[in-house]
Amino acid sequence: MASTEAGFAPLFDGVTLDGWHAEPRVYGRAFPGGPELSEMQAKLGFALPAEPEKHPAVWTVEDGAIVGRQDEPGSGYGGYLVTDEAYGDFELVLEARPDWPADTGIMIRRTPGDWAGFQVLLDHREHGGIGGFFGNGLGNFSAAPFTVCAELDADGRPVGLRADVPVAPERSGRLSYGATIEEFLAVWKWGEWNEIRIRSVGALPVITTWINGLKIAELDAATLDAPDYDADAVLAHIGRRGHIALEVHDNDPISGLGRWGRDAACRWRNIRIRDLG
Repeated sequence: MASTEAGFAPLFDGVTLDGWHAEPRVYGRAFPGGPELSEMQAKLGFALPAEPEKHPAVWTVEDGAIVGRQDEPGSGYGGYLVTDEAYGDFELVLEARPDWPADTGIMIRRTPGDWAGFQVLLDHREHGGIGGFFGNGLGNFSAAPFTVCAELDADGRPVGLRADVPVAPERSGRLSYGATIEEFLAVWKWGEWNEIRIRSVGALPVITTWINGLKIAELDAATLDAPDYDADAVLAHIGRRGHIALEVHDNDPISGLGRWGRDAACRWRNIRIRDLG
C-alpha cells in the first residue's frame, strides 16, 4: 500500500480522526503586525457568516476517507481539520477527491490559534487555482501558474476541467517554477482520486507541489516578493515548524455557492508524511 513507502508514516488510520482536531475558520491579521482582516472586510462592506467559531466544519470518516462538509450544509461556514503534531521539513502525500464546486486546500506551517500559514491550493471551482499557493495571514499573497473552469456538457452540467483565462503575471511571476495548464489537464482525473505531493524544506521553506506525478509549482518563501509580505516577519511569526490542516472554505458575498456548493464535500485518504529533518 502507498503508506508503506520508504520513510513515510501514516497521518490517517483510515478509521478514526485520531491525531487530528477540528478548528473553525476564523480570520486573523492580514499579515504579521497588520490589521485584522475582518476589519478590512467590514470597511468594504464584505460580510462573512457571523460567529464562525460556533460553526466549525463537520469532519467524518466514510469508506476509508476523511470527509469535510460545511456546518450545516449550505450554511456558508468553513473550518479546518488540523494535525495535533507540528512538522518542520517534510514531504506529504495524500489523495483528494473534491466535489464541484469545493474550494479546499492543504495548509502547512499553520500556527496554533491563528489562521496564518502557507496554503497549497485545491480550489476546485470556477477560476480556481490548483497546486499553487496562498499566504493566509502572511500578506494574503496568491502565487499560481494557472486557473481552471468547468467543462460543461450540453445540459450545462460540469463534466471536467478546462483552461481559464491566463493568471496575472504578478501571480505566476512569484513562482520559481510553474507547469502549464495543458500539462495539468493531461494528468488531472475528473471525479476520481488525485494524488497530491507537497515538499517543504527550509526555515522559510521552498515549497514544491506535484499532482499525479507532475510537478505543478514551486515557491521560495525566502525570496518571495509580494505586497505586505515580509520574510523576516513571517519567519518570526510562524517559526520553522507548524501544523498541517485540511480546509473547508466558507462562502462570501461575491462567490456565494460558487465557492462551496450547498451539498459539497472534500475527501482525503492515504495521508502520509516523511520527516526530512
